[in-house]
Amino acid sequence: MREPNNQRISAANGSNQCCPGDPGPDVRPVEGPGADDELARLAKALAHPARVQIMRILSHRETCMYGDLAEALPLAQSTVSQHLKILKEAGLVRGEVEGPRVCYCIDWRSLRRLKALFAAL
Repeated sequence: MREPNNQRISAANGSNQCCPGDPGPDVRPVEGPGADDELARLAKALAHPARVQIMRILSHRETCMYGDLAEALPLAQSTVSQHLKILKEAGLVRGEVEGPRVCYCIDWRSLRRLKALFAAL
């Protein structure tokens, strides 16, 4: 998984910024009750192979991904939408409505946080 240096996302029209710039390092503790709850919540969001696959697909893109996610997976659009909703609620994916479409991208700060929480186990 490679994290883009510049998180400004370019849509087909060149105007989208689905994922804002990096807000900097996360200095929250990686141990303790709050961290344990956060790790459990993030791990639960990834506890389905389709959601892991969605994260993998999004992590390999340097641009915003629109409705073509369902084409990349052997799942119905409604199923993909439900998985994206879970990932968004956990904060691992960002989505921004642009007209009739929604742009999806990785929230790199949340993914780094998840990695740090797992590393502290």
